[in-house]
Amino acid sequence: MRAERASKPLVSQKLPDFPWDKLTTYAATARAHADGVCDLSVGTPVDPTPAVVQEALRAAADAPGYPTTIGLEATRQAAIDWLGRRHGVTGLGLDGVLPVIGSKELIGSMAVHLGIGAGDLIGYPALAYPTYEVGAALAGADSLATDSLTAFGPRTPALLWLNSPANPSGRVLPLDHLRKVVDWCRERGTILVSDECYIECAWEGEQPLSILDPRVNGGSLRGILAVHSLSKRSNLAGYRCAFVAGDPALVGELLAVRKNLGLQMPAPQQRAMIAALDDDAHSVEQHARYAARRAKLKEALESAGFRVDHSEASLYLWSTRGEDCWKTVADLAELGILVAPGEFYGAAGREHVRVAFTATDERVDAAVARLAG
Repeated sequence: MRAERASKPLVSQKLPDFPWDKLTTYAATARAHADGVCDLSVGTPVDPTPAVVQEALRAAADAPGYPTTIGLEATRQAAIDWLGRRHGVTGLGLDGVLPVIGSKELIGSMAVHLGIGAGDLIGYPALAYPTYEVGAALAGADSLATDSLTAFGPRTPALLWLNSPANPSGRVLPLDHLRKVVDWCRERGTILVSDECYIECAWEGEQPLSILDPRVNGGSLRGILAVHSLSKRSNLAGYRCAFVAGDPALVGELLAVRKNLGLQMPAPQQRAMIAALDDDAHSVEQHARYAARRAKLKEALESAGFRVDHSEASLYLWSTRGEDCWKTVADLAELGILVAPGEFYGAAGREHVRVAFTATDERVDAAVARLAG
């Protein structure tokens, strides 16, 4: 029995390699630069958490009791109000919103929590946030990275992920495309989940639309969910504040499972989340900061011979010199600039690098100067 147990693969062996481990050598080269590293590889916020949020967290610091998995009614109402005010979402009730402890854990566990497993198929974009693949592997399901619905052939995916605005490419899916995907999934009984954590990080072209927008879904939330994070909009990555919203039946199933696992957003973070969702001024200020950094880096990259594709939204410039991404990573590391290889996000990214503009103004200016040679 003991030998049989020992022969079973570890859970970690079922998962893809953690991509960032492959960047270690290049990171060391970039950090050795005489003027320090310009780390543009990870889209982590560096600007202060908004004062209104910090104040709310401090005021809620006395929280001796257990929170509930469903969260405070005020937390869920703040999410509903924000979606309606900023993104035209209607028809969403308190039973259609669930606060979660950061969006990554939700994305990675969603398939398991919805009963998807061996023999099922999960689809996600050809260029994609790696956690979609991790979630499929953790569930033991098959997965397919594709932007074409016809690529599924005769198989019907149990779950399909959308990501607009997209990580890493910054691509925004238009209304007609979103409508088509909603209809396709409903005809087949496929659960459609849209990862919308960059929805307020748009810079040019059409404004991104939520899958919860009635123009997209025809006024029905049946079979669809949207995932939102406050990490990007409100510099709350360290607070782990996010929520999922949509079909009450799907939200209810997630709630039922998560209750048994004790997955509960801490009460102080919920109060902070309410303050962040209720206040638009800080997000407008942060948007302006990112816009300025983006403009500088985009011009510098293009002047240095890069082509920037898509990138109309998100916090990245999807850039290429028409060569293997690892050569680009190596060359930029010699300049003390660390970027993410496009291969991290799928085979379709082999000739691109993802350049984040979430660094400080000083580090962005340093990167611009180095690109100019």
